Amino acid sequence: MGIEALNKEIRTCIRCRLAETRGKALCGEGNLQARLILIAQAPGENEDREGRMFIGPSGKVLDELLRRVGVDRGEVYMTNLVKCFLPRYRKPKRDEIESCSRYLDREIELIGPKALAPLGYHATRYILEKHGLPIPPKADFRSVYGKVFEGDERQILPLQHPAAALYDPSIMNVMVENYARIKVWIRQ
Repeated sequence: MGIEALNKEIRTCIRCRLAETRGKALCGEGNLQARLILIAQAPGENEDREGRMFIGPSGKVLDELLRRVGVDRGEVYMTNLVKCFLPRYRKPKRDEIESCSRYLDREIELIGPKALAPLGYHATRYILEKHGLPIPPKADFRSVYGKVFEGDERQILPLQHPAAALYDPSIMNVMVENYARIKVWIRQ
């Protein structure tokens, strides 16, 4: 099965309760030969309405981060752990992650990147868990951001979700330092 068939399956998915409240199930987008996949938690309201990745406030921060580290959106593939908008921006439920992660796993298999960059807590937790890597307690979770982990077949670079800078602009410089590390895979 290729990416188009997978995307069709994602767009018509009714595997969980989110199908009842979403506008559009959001497929990944970007470079299909990317050496790096950015994995966010779930689409926001703007993304749910328009059907595109990172076009809302977080997208503006992501664009700024990528600009500051000299990376073009076209060099990466972007997707979400959960493909549907989470009502009121709530956290994803375990069964929603279980239902949706099969799509993420297939995207990773089809793209075949050298590295994964999960963004934020839920995406990072899922990727670390999937690769049998230790998961720090929630209070210490920030310590994983910007560190490289060796997964089964690829390296993992957890990063802060761009939305973090919307809530705390003082972390932008640290985020730029961490995001700059993605160039290692893109430019190899």
